[in-house]
Amino acid sequence: MQVRVTRLENGLTVVTDTMPHLRTAALGVWISAGSRSETPEQNGISHLLEHMAFKGTATRSAQQIAEEIEAVGGELNASTSVEHTNYYARVLAEDVPLAVELIADILQNSSFDPAELVREKHVILQEIGAAHDTPDDKVFDQFQETAWPRQPIGRPILGTRETVMSFTPDDLRAYLAEHYRAENMVLSAAGAVDHDAVVELARNHLGGLSGKSAAIPHPSSYVGGSATIERDLMEVQLVLGFEGKPYRAPDYYSIQVLASVMGGGMSSRLFQEIRERRGLCYAIYAFHWAFQDTGLFGIHAATGEEDIAELFPVLVDEIGRAAQDITQPDIDRAKAQIRAGLMMSLESPAARAGQIARQLMIHGEVLSPEEIQTRVDAVTLATVRRVAAETFAGAPTLSVVGPKGGELPLALDADAVGARLGTQPARAVGA
Repeated sequence: MQVRVTRLENGLTVVTDTMPHLRTAALGVWISAGSRSETPEQNGISHLLEHMAFKGTATRSAQQIAEEIEAVGGELNASTSVEHTNYYARVLAEDVPLAVELIADILQNSSFDPAELVREKHVILQEIGAAHDTPDDKVFDQFQETAWPRQPIGRPILGTRETVMSFTPDDLRAYLAEHYRAENMVLSAAGAVDHDAVVELARNHLGGLSGKSAAIPHPSSYVGGSATIERDLMEVQLVLGFEGKPYRAPDYYSIQVLASVMGGGMSSRLFQEIRERRGLCYAIYAFHWAFQDTGLFGIHAATGEEDIAELFPVLVDEIGRAAQDITQPDIDRAKAQIRAGLMMSLESPAARAGQIARQLMIHGEVLSPEEIQTRVDAVTLATVRRVAAETFAGAPTLSVVGPKGGELPLALDADAVGARLGTQPARAVGA
């Protein structure tokens, strides 16, 4: 693989990873703006803008956009996250110029037709409704909101019915003008691509973008606490977590290893104890979400109403023992999982394009696979135990979606977790 980086005169960064053995390419534009960039009144506008970009430009209708990319067998899509939005395509090598031109067109020339906006708002309302009706979606939205209440980082990416319905074409144009700026964007391509050719395409189609930096995202302040929603369900959805580490933290790879040790697969501590030995749930796993200045370590489980009273204390006790009980074989297995996942991602041009774009945005450089592996290898048993002790000593966040009128344990809250672990209580909101 051959990674090259060029910064254009207007501040736009172009990065490519040439994979000569492939005949296809994945490419896209990544923007350092997502739901965290929004004011309370703007909640959901990043996601709506992503939808509206495909609904017509000054020279193409929504149907023409779809027909042009599919006429060459390609695909065009987009996604919005807390801190990033990206617009991407997968095409044959010879169709890279078309893909760049289409993405540049929708980013710079979207018409934001009022009739299309009305239709797309209703599509997003259906998406919000679907998420609200899906317990394992709702429990995660509630989890993030409880960790960071009344903060952009804690608000749902989709927004609310009220905010989505309030947006006008001028609102979309103003948000785009503020955040979609050259210094805030990366054009990334991987697969059958030539770096110099992609740079020239970027210069021709994106060279007119403003070069000024966008606004800095709102800072976060982790709070924690507990929240429960009663629903007419057969099972209980539960997410328990603690404040994690930001991307650039020295202990970032140690907490990633910790997440894998705790619940990264069928050999993980939680899966073995709670699923295999006790049969208290079908699946349980741990994760770590990193952001610019914070992170969130969490454990998700779904179980029957009759088993939650037994599962909850077992889960908390496993967390409490982690700092003392994690072993070197646990660490070795987790490292092997992370290394394998890294190597497997290198075989996908789409995964690689996204990876190198995010690395440039986060670190200001592309980390080689060897550098990442070196950082993973440097994680020791002692560092993971220390990070476990530090993480699980913090204020817990607990999100539960359970059966309406069910017999949920009275102690199913963050204070009970803290008391059992001897950890910090949740802070007052705004503290």
